[in-house]
Amino acid sequence: MKIITKKFALVAFATATLLFAACDPEGKNEEKDNTDMAAINAAAAKVADKFVERTVGPTYRNLAAKAETLASQLVAFRDNPTQSNLDAACETFLEARSWWEKSEAFLFGIATAEGIDPHIDSWPLEATAFNNMMQTPNLMDALGGEDGDLAAGELHKALLGFHGIEYILFRNGQHRQVADIDSLSRVYVAAVAGDLRNRCYQLEVGWLGSAAPAAHVALFEEGGRLEDLSVTVLQGDLSYGDNLRNAGGAGSTYATKLAAIYAIIDGCKTIADEVGTSKIGKPAGIDAETADTTYIESPYSQKSIDDFVDNFISIKNVWLGGIEGNRDEANSLCTFVKDNLGENMANRVSAAIDDAITKIDDMPRPFVNNYTSEKCRTAITACQAVDAIFSEVSQKLEEL
Repeated sequence: MKIITKKFALVAFATATLLFAACDPEGKNEEKDNTDMAAINAAAAKVADKFVERTVGPTYRNLAAKAETLASQLVAFRDNPTQSNLDAACETFLEARSWWEKSEAFLFGIATAEGIDPHIDSWPLEATAFNNMMQTPNLMDALGGEDGDLAAGELHKALLGFHGIEYILFRNGQHRQVADIDSLSRVYVAAVAGDLRNRCYQLEVGWLGSAAPAAHVALFEEGGRLEDLSVTVLQGDLSYGDNLRNAGGAGSTYATKLAAIYAIIDGCKTIADEVGTSKIGKPAGIDAETADTTYIESPYSQKSIDDFVDNFISIKNVWLGGIEGNRDEANSLCTFVKDNLGENMANRVSAAIDDAITKIDDMPRPFVNNYTSEKCRTAITACQAVDAIFSEVSQKLEEL
């Protein structure tokens, strides 16, 4: 996702000053405008701060913790292939997957800048490449070695991440039977889970900087095991969280306080559009020329609809100022919009988000068998409505 720096209100304020200068020789209107903008900027700064503290931070901490557990469980399964070890890994996979999907409203930042999103969440798995890999002894030896996670990190993205792991662990929405997973597949999935863990650490440390667990931070420092992976903005001194919090200040890539707000809004818009247009829309064939039934996400675990709902929960968390149970609604995007654009606008956004979650959850499960349902098209429309209302919010903020 590109970071968008937008102008805000300066032209309008300058025009108003010129128009009313004759009637306002002491510049009182300009003073009022400056006072208003100071208040808006102060509120925007609080929204950005709480966005990092209450939404991004807890989401990526939980994701990193679950990915760490999953990697350990899959090493245990590799070395001791029991059904109980496999089942435990399957359940942890779904928990980690849920936290990842709940992060997709803020893929801007390190997830995009360092290519982490495509690295850990590309689909479908490339079956031919997978089979070729399995028949390459040197590569499989590397994946099974002490640095198997680092070796996995060099694989093509179509063999990595959540969907590579899902391919080994699930079939037709069920945990696979241990007898159906051979030793090379166990080597592969343990290595890929190790790489997934590393990239989730990168997300966590990239946003939180020194506020991330010290053991995770040390991995990316000079001499650390993951020192080749960048965790700062433009390989400088700022974490992605501090970069957003410092919007309008020296060193930040965001030129103004409101530019941070626009980036947060754009993150919500982007995932709303992706769920409707691509994740649901491509298989459903809303555009006959680009219809693609291979585009179905999470087909092996058959958790596609859960993924889509979690994507909109990520939007809701951003909107309400934190993950459930950790919200600061007084300093949320919702309250910012209510204070500056009115309660009606804020209520319309809230209603659109809730409607999309309801309509997506109402689609018949599993999506892989029901993607042509009329309820899927209804959900697409609801997703598009969220995209549209956030576009309207951005436009009206620009007119302040």
